Amino acid sequence: MARNLLKNPNGDEGLEFWELTENGGNEWCVEDMPGDCGHEFSNEAVTKYFCTSFEMCLKSQVIDLLEEDYAPYDLDNQPAVTVEDWYCSRTDCGCIYQLSVCLLDENKEVLQEYRPETVTLDPDIDDCSWRQVTHTFCDYGPGLRFISFEHGGKDTKYWNGWFGVRVTGSSVTIDH
Repeated sequence: MARNLLKNPNGDEGLEFWELTENGGNEWCVEDMPGDCGHEFSNEAVTKYFCTSFEMCLKSQVIDLLEEDYAPYDLDNQPAVTVEDWYCSRTDCGCIYQLSVCLLDENKEVLQEYRPETVTLDPDIDDCSWRQVTHTFCDYGPGLRFISFEHGGKDTKYWNGWFGVRVTGSSVTIDH
């Protein structure tokens, strides 16, 4: 299996390695699975998740591929880059989820971007259990040196606390 280039993808180390690009409301927190009004997760090895509050919470990592021991020659051959993320809402409060992943060159200029539509989950009408989003980049041209991964969201009811989107199981892998 390909190595996950994201550090601390499930919150096992709190918020370590993540840059909190937006930290609104009661700010980001880490909770134990399944959490209050929560859902079981399909992978028993994942025991924690990140949780957002009532104002926008976004967190990011920029992966330096040369520091991760990828050779420029290999990267210029445009290996497939696969991104995966999992998100859900509580059973008592809706949420908004967003994701943005960019392949960047040595100057951190965007080669290719994946930014799916923002998702709004409403427990009154949606199944709000864990959902997976996945995307594979290919044919992005030579020059890949960094990958930027950012995700997060908030709740839809502006409730004090941590009622917003929950995220875990994030990964960025490169096929060899």
